[in-house]
Amino acid sequence: MPESPITVLLVDDHSLVRRGFRRMLEDEPDIRVLGEASDGHEAVEAAAALKPQVVVMDFALPSMNGAVAARRIREAQPHIAILILSMHAEASYVRTCLDAGVRGYLLKNAMDLELVAAVRKVAAGEQVLDARLGMIANDSSKSPSLSTRELEVLQLIVHGKSNKEIAMVLGLSANTIAVHRANIMQTLAIHNTAELVVYAIRTGLVSIA
Repeated sequence: MPESPITVLLVDDHSLVRRGFRRMLEDEPDIRVLGEASDGHEAVEAAAALKPQVVVMDFALPSMNGAVAARRIREAQPHIAILILSMHAEASYVRTCLDAGVRGYLLKNAMDLELVAAVRKVAAGEQVLDARLGMIANDSSKSPSLSTRELEVLQLIVHGKSNKEIAMVLGLSANTIAVHRANIMQTLAIHNTAELVVYAIRTGLVSIA
């Protein structure tokens, strides 16, 4: 009796990219694409509804980057394997994703993108890192860790939202957002919003898409 196919959710804000990845994966008899999403919030909802084995997700998504979406998906469904595709090879981006529980990280600009092989490996429980990333996975220097909620608040700070506006978006009180903002700055040892925005973008903690 044949084994069940590996089920996949595709997440990218460009429909042409999703279509290309879908064709690449559905050419394989052992892989089935269950659905698609175009941003981080949709990805979290689709993962909860479809329960795929693997989520193939772009890092730079509108409204919520791939690392934050990965954390939220894995908090609800820790068995789901997440494979991030990114244009960024910087160690900070990769570490942010690995800290979020991502199982694979491939560079999206590769002409020889080994997507099919990577999907099979992460579904089997293996970690997959693009060969051009070097020894990042074994690098012992850790960036400061923020909670999922703090990453959401940081994303909105980078987009220029006030505490009151962030509170409305996240359904929290402005006082709670002020506490989160203070905790973020303390954790990152940063003392003003301008520095915080620059740091968050440079280190890949948030996406500016």
